[in-house]
Amino acid sequence: MSALNDTNFQFSVLLLTGIPGEEDVYLWISIPFCLMYVISIVGNSFIAFVIKKDPNLHEPMYIFLSMLAITDIGLSISTIPTILGIFLFNFREISLHACFAQLFFLHALQCIESSVLLLMAFDRFIAICIPLRYASILTLPRIAKMGLVCVVRGVVLLFPLPILLNRFRYCRVNILSHSYCLHQEVMKLACADITDNSVYGLSVALFTTWLDALLIFLSYVMILKTVLSIASRVESLRALNTCVSHLCAVLLFYIPEFSLSLIHRFGKDSSHFLQMLMGYIYLFVPPLMNPIVYSVKSKHLRARITRMCAK
Repeated sequence: MSALNDTNFQFSVLLLTGIPGEEDVYLWISIPFCLMYVISIVGNSFIAFVIKKDPNLHEPMYIFLSMLAITDIGLSISTIPTILGIFLFNFREISLHACFAQLFFLHALQCIESSVLLLMAFDRFIAICIPLRYASILTLPRIAKMGLVCVVRGVVLLFPLPILLNRFRYCRVNILSHSYCLHQEVMKLACADITDNSVYGLSVALFTTWLDALLIFLSYVMILKTVLSIASRVESLRALNTCVSHLCAVLLFYIPEFSLSLIHRFGKDSSHFLQMLMGYIYLFVPPLMNPIVYSVKSKHLRARITRMCAK
């Protein structure tokens, strides 16, 4: 029996995939990837720094934004070694345990980001629907506890993933379709029944990102209901305008997240190019665009950034 069919055979490494057929221009392709990483990390770091340094921005909305920026920095850093390793040095190998570690951090940070977006929706709901209780509900100690719950939720729920994956032997084709590791893809390489992993992964997705998205949707239904009851058209538009940045962040995060998850779980006949494209959008677009969107749409933040840059 060949090694590939022998369940006693264990791969020690997995092979990541860049852009098939474009190996000759990997160095050129690495330039936009490097630029996106630099813009994401510098942009989010600068926003977190500005919010920390300016006492006038120590308000719930901006504190949640700083949490979002820090999470986006973590997401970018978690995939830099493998993606740039492929496109700069054509280094495709990753050990099993390094792959497990990467997918844990990637999925945990995605869960934390989803939680932070939910907190930001809650902030907008309180500010618009019950503004008189805004300061009493969103106190700094309570915000700190909310942030801690987001982190603990992501770590506790996603920590079992690498443990569950480590039980298996991997003897199928050891090639991943992305430049980084995802749980829903790695588990398919195991030479064993992966029902437990599949059920647990789907359950976590349903009770984190999908539940968060539902609660965000319901919060905006309540916000819209409140805004439509305001007699003044100007006040209605002003209230809705405070939600534009958050809505953009929600769409930038959830559309690629859900699309990639559905493709991996149910789109068995989907093209590899589509999987690869959605994988890069899922990874790069939210950390890249969030600081740009908030800098453009938030006049208070934009003013502080302009003032700090002018010094």
